[in-house]
Amino acid sequence: MSEEEIIRPSKEELIVKGKLAYSESLGAWNTIRLKKEILNEYKVLKEKQKIFSYKLVFYQNSTQLEKAMKQVKRDNLPTPMLLWFVKERKEQV
Repeated sequence: MSEEEIIRPSKEELIVKGKLAYSESLGAWNTIRLKKEILNEYKVLKEKQKIFSYKLVFYQNSTQLEKAMKQVKRDNLPTPMLLWFVKERKEQV
């Protein structure tokens, strides 16, 4: 069993907008490509010999999120990223 290490950012705030990619072969919206700004912030992600995974947690409401953030603060964990799915106004043709 490997030990989990959460990678910390170096900047106070980083806002990056990106797009979801549709996989024709899988027939699903399943790809989130990391933008250059994120790779520059988390330089360790560029190390090709390393293995990385991600942990994605969804909360149904802000009360549950606040409880989780109190736990993050109490355990001195890195602040997690916030991710919103945004429906674009224009449809892709």
